Amino acid sequence: MNIIIYGATELGCLIATEFFEDHDITIIDNEENFTSNFSKLDIGCVVGNASNIDVLKKANIKEADLFLACSESDEVNIVACLTAKRVSGIRTVCFVSKEEYKTSLGFNKDSDFTYSDLYIDDIVWPEELLTQDIFRIITVSKALDVENFANGRARLLEYKIQENSVLVDKKVRDCDFPKDTLLVGVSKNCELSVPNGDTIFTIDDKAIFMGLSNQLDKLAGRFFHEKDVSKKVTIIGGGNVGLMLAENLEDVKIRTKIIERDSQRCEKLAEILNTTLVINGDGTDLSLLNEEDIASSDVVVSVTNNDEKNLLCSLLAKQLGVKRVISRVSKNTNIPLFEKVGIDIALSDKSAALNEVKNNISGGKVDILATVEQGKGEIIEISLNKENEKFNNIRIMDLHLPVKAIISIIQRRNKIIIPKGDTVIKTGDILIIFTTSDNASCIKDFFCIK
Repeated sequence: MNIIIYGATELGCLIATEFFEDHDITIIDNEENFTSNFSKLDIGCVVGNASNIDVLKKANIKEADLFLACSESDEVNIVACLTAKRVSGIRTVCFVSKEEYKTSLGFNKDSDFTYSDLYIDDIVWPEELLTQDIFRIITVSKALDVENFANGRARLLEYKIQENSVLVDKKVRDCDFPKDTLLVGVSKNCELSVPNGDTIFTIDDKAIFMGLSNQLDKLAGRFFHEKDVSKKVTIIGGGNVGLMLAENLEDVKIRTKIIERDSQRCEKLAEILNTTLVINGDGTDLSLLNEEDIASSDVVVSVTNNDEKNLLCSLLAKQLGVKRVISRVSKNTNIPLFEKVGIDIALSDKSAALNEVKNNISGGKVDILATVEQGKGEIIEISLNKENEKFNNIRIMDLHLPVKAIISIIQRRNKIIIPKGDTVIKTGDILIIFTTSDNASCIKDFFCIK
């Protein structure tokens, strides 16, 4: 695929780094914005503003398949998408940092028009995606990652194997996990693999399960002490993410408090939120944290727009005895550092945005539904139709997949199947498959997805 990215930003670099080996990438931006990171990539660079028709033509916009606008300016991104669509009719994806642009451009469900009626095919607000990720994790106690499939009837859950876990030193085949659940991935020392029956769990492994939601609840209760749900959450940072997260937590009746240092912002938060306690203060103030009894929180979430402050707030919360701490990370390269010093979960809005881009790049008969472990694993969705009818009525054990992958979920009309080796797949099925990112393209080729 031929992809044009407008914006030599950190997100633009992240997207280019992820896809340049398999796709033709061209970056457009002013010369001073190109860093040394771009020179390491086999990509094309065009100097200029993508809202300029001549610059787009220089980037061969008419031969491109996808236009991504991810500069630092929402307004310029919107105009760039308009110009790109006008020049070539190309598929456009616009990144924004404000909710008002999503609303005014017709993203809300009550709108009378859609992006396709205008000039933007998809709009991505990374902070909203990050909020959704954090909310899912909070509402499933102790999970490191949560993804929902098939309208919530199936899920992915990721857990860390603790020192006192009954799974330590056990082989997978001896664990007796509940029916309709599958262990699809195990991460050991930051290396993700698809396990087999002889895989042995060790302390600090991360185990990734997929299956029916109700059966995963049983698994969590049996092996990961899931009976204690989050009842009290403290949010440090009352920006967009903090506000949206508080609204979501109010909807599910979780007691929530926000600590925000800007007094004017606190007034606005208090006007919008109904049951959330808004505290004007600094999340790095240890005396304030003690005074507000932060230690009694089931979860503390630090979502300021500063990595250093988020790290300090998170470490203070851990020091006070909070069992579960989630931290926002602006720079993806900082995620391993956060995890190494003991932060339970570190999440990036850029990683969430990257997942959305993967869906736009996949297109057609295959979608990347989610990624795990900072992109090391992928959950892909493949529709079986007449073009790959050779797979009709074949047992999974007889497929002989060319690389390690697990068909985790089969959607057959309104039925959700967690398959076994003797499960027969049929034309019309939608397969949800877990594999490592390195092997994803091989799986797509196997099912004749081009």
